[in-house]
Amino acid sequence: MRAEEIAEEFLVVDIDSGALDAVRLFAEHRLTGLVVVTGTSDTPYAVLSASQVVRFIVPPYVQDDPGLAGVLTESMADHATDSLSGKTIRDLLPQKPQPVPIVDADDTIIAVAEVMSRMRSPLVAVVKDRKLHGVITASRLLAEALKR
Repeated sequence: MRAEEIAEEFLVVDIDSGALDAVRLFAEHRLTGLVVVTGTSDTPYAVLSASQVVRFIVPPYVQDDPGLAGVLTESMADHATDSLSGKTIRDLLPQKPQPVPIVDADDTIIAVAEVMSRMRSPLVAVVKDRKLHGVITASRLLAEALKR
């Protein structure tokens, strides 16, 4: 089986899209990652993982002293995503984001798994004729591997 056969359409977001929009996509579609593109290019730029976004809803003083997490009131916790208001996806990415793992449409499942594991990414972009063909998530890859 080749990568293009198991690649799926996937939500792609622009780097200048709103951070809260990304949070909604993660929540509504139960995603572990989003492919980020820049401007008019549909070339993958980075992977934004859900865990990167979660880090932004934890106040800096709690990151400095994790013991404070247990003493925050529910009303404070209810406003956890307020810190994302006005921010873009660009703001959520590290200054030097990890490049999107890219595989060729003709790559095998093992080749895809090798790239995914080496780059520790929840997904890989599948490219065909230098254009984004789709995405393979770790869960999709594992489901296909179990069929064999």
